[in-house]
Amino acid sequence: MNTLLKNLLVAACIATAGGAWAADWAPGTATWEQLPEIKRTKLGLYLTPQQAYDMKKANPKGVALFDVRTRAEAMYVGWPSDADALVPFVEHPELMTEWDDKRHMYKLEPNQDFVPELERRLKDMGLGKDAPIILICRSGDRSSKAADRLQMAGYSKVYSVTEGVEGDTAKDGAKAGQRVVNGWKNANLPWTYKLDKARMYFPK
Repeated sequence: MNTLLKNLLVAACIATAGGAWAADWAPGTATWEQLPEIKRTKLGLYLTPQQAYDMKKANPKGVALFDVRTRAEAMYVGWPSDADALVPFVEHPELMTEWDDKRHMYKLEPNQDFVPELERRLKDMGLGKDAPIILICRSGDRSSKAADRLQMAGYSKVYSVTEGVEGDTAKDGAKAGQRVVNGWKNANLPWTYKLDKARMYFPK
């Protein structure tokens, strides 16, 4: 086998592996076939923050945009001004007494009301299971899991914003560990600390 053919085969294998090669995915791009596995969804529908913003603006009433982060994140970090509602995929217990050693934070629990709340919001908007739905979290991992949950519930057009609200963390330099690489806020898209009670989540 000659060197050129061998190189082509290696390139093809890498392309097929996709999410397994997380380091090959360039944040801020739409190279979805190289998206890290943690950000992948069964539907395979992804958007950059700018694409999500443009899609929502082009059809405000026909496209639903949901922030699936916790209530605390929306309150203290701010949230996209154009989001239709906050529908947490996971939440902190009312009393945060349990610690997650792996994630270095208070433990999160699945929000059992996630799908019912999202369905209530869509019904209020006059939208059904075939409507385009955009989900955004902190950096794209929770929104991917939430998209898979909705796919299981029969939704067919669920998009995940792969960079989330805050974006990915810088790997090196003076801001290593900080979420300054990409994301909704770093793209200078509209966001606010002012929360609209009607769009916030309250456990039923």
